[in-house]
Amino acid sequence: MKFVTVEHDGRQRAGVLAGDSIHVIEPAASVQQLLDDSGTRLRDAGDRALRDSNLVIPIAEAHLRAPIPNPSTVRDFMTFEEHFIGVSGIAGTDAELPSVWYKAPGFYFTNPHAIQGPYDDVAVPPGCAAFDLELEVAAVIGSGGRDLTPAEAEQKIIGFTLMNDWSARDLQAAEFALPLGPTKGKDSAISLGPWLVTPDELEPRRLGDRYDIPLTARINGEVIGSDTLASMSFSFGQMIAYASRGTQVRAGDIFGSGTCGGGCLAELWRRHGSGIRPPLAPGDVVSIEAAELGRQSSRIVAGAAGVDIALFLAGRPVGGH
Repeated sequence: MKFVTVEHDGRQRAGVLAGDSIHVIEPAASVQQLLDDSGTRLRDAGDRALRDSNLVIPIAEAHLRAPIPNPSTVRDFMTFEEHFIGVSGIAGTDAELPSVWYKAPGFYFTNPHAIQGPYDDVAVPPGCAAFDLELEVAAVIGSGGRDLTPAEAEQKIIGFTLMNDWSARDLQAAEFALPLGPTKGKDSAISLGPWLVTPDELEPRRLGDRYDIPLTARINGEVIGSDTLASMSFSFGQMIAYASRGTQVRAGDIFGSGTCGGGCLAELWRRHGSGIRPPLAPGDVVSIEAAELGRQSSRIVAGAAGVDIALFLAGRPVGGH
């Protein structure tokens, strides 16, 4: 099944997609409220809506929001070797990744309050002059756990969705001078959707513990990169299991795959120089797609000027309070 969150009459409603129509789930529960360990509750709600929904909305008229619009946490991983090599400037066919790459799937926590819908405009972050896209796929779990095995973790996946982890590359580069990881370079927007696809729909594309799903990124209609989800160095089960080590993961948590190979401008800039293609700017249209997971389309718009923190620091001695 494909589950969506649709805005109708000023309210966000959960629904299930069938053909070109969305069958709204009654009562007006969110997708998150329908999550459980086995996925039975979500599927049963979807079946009832398909049989007898009081509200059916043509997909062409629907205002789709992110399928999971209010997650408690979003963990974003880096699991595609080609992307890591590309943005790290590691060159050559015999390039070697750091040994730590293969020991565990690295991730960081990003901003759950920055979730946006699959067709929403995306604003350039304040102070950013090198705005970029990041084509990813995210897994959502239907129940929580602690110290999971990869097999246990995979069984908890309730669905998959497209994810664009927008990045302010110049802000990000400056932040990496501090040993804290990304902050304002990564927290302005995360686009999710258009729908949450249950794992059974992807079984024909299963390749071991991965899925051979083609991924494509475009800017203004021109392909800038493509890959397959099967190129991940770690499976989603391994990623979620590692995230659960010594702590809890909970229903509705989102786990991003990290950017696929060729899924951002930063790789082009590192390989061919910054002149190969300009950063994203107001008026550009970014689209990402992944077979059964659908397609996002986001128009870039001008953002706020932002607060100049230097004004608040002016005249203060270093280390002052």
